[in-house]
Amino acid sequence: MATGTNIRTYFNGTWHAGDVPVMRAADHAMWLGTSVFDGARYFEGVSPDLYAHCERVNRSAKALMITPTHTAEQMVEIVQEGLAAYPKTAAVYIRPMYWAIAGDELGIVPKPDETGFAICLEEIPMAPQGAATTLTTTQFCRPTLSSSVVNAKAGCLYPNNARMLSEARAKGFGNALVADALGNVAETATANVFMVRDGEIFTPVPNGTFLAGITRARHISNLAKDGTKVHETVLSFQDFREADEVFLSGNMMKVTPVKEFDGTHYQSGPVTKKVREMYWDWALSE
Repeated sequence: MATGTNIRTYFNGTWHAGDVPVMRAADHAMWLGTSVFDGARYFEGVSPDLYAHCERVNRSAKALMITPTHTAEQMVEIVQEGLAAYPKTAAVYIRPMYWAIAGDELGIVPKPDETGFAICLEEIPMAPQGAATTLTTTQFCRPTLSSSVVNAKAGCLYPNNARMLSEARAKGFGNALVADALGNVAETATANVFMVRDGEIFTPVPNGTFLAGITRARHISNLAKDGTKVHETVLSFQDFREADEVFLSGNMMKVTPVKEFDGTHYQSGPVTKKVREMYWDWALSE
């Protein structure tokens, strides 16, 4: 079942209308979870950081021992061809994907150079400006590189995210603020996280347990160009309870204000609004 509408699929060298089948029952990824993807966005006629997302899906593939078959440049060209079928007013989720097709003699290790590739475009609206979410804690945590492929945007990681999100929703919240294996804040179930205290901006330091996202990096870069330093550091749940503002950073919605964390309430303050404005100004100027 698709998340969006007006779907187009690139597979076997051409674009197809609709959500076409791309995987077979015996494909390695089908039964052993060796699939990776990335997500970029098209909105208001632009697709910011598309090249960086295409570069990252190749890095993710290599982390799962999947052989990439397309360069980032080739993927960008294919995506732009597919986007030409959408109006400039459309908001589109762009998802390039690789998966392993065959395994070794034991079936476990993917065979090199036997790779599935597809790109899916789906219309998914951007969140309205000012739309906010709420956070709670979860019993589940982010894994480490020694146990999971946390250096990849891999499909096999997302059941863990799903149970975090399901637990949060069952408690009446929109998302979960998630710890790493040491109990420090890593990110949320779906996005990176920032907090503001006394005018200073903080975000969890990348420690190998979560993907420090492309949109996260773009916010940090935009703020640096504006003369504002973001402190990447170890943060506790108590730090977030003492924050003045909290916002999420992810490709899907770019900036999402947080209005509550387990009974601690925040305003959608000036820093959050500035970060969003700076992102849109940068994206539309590219």
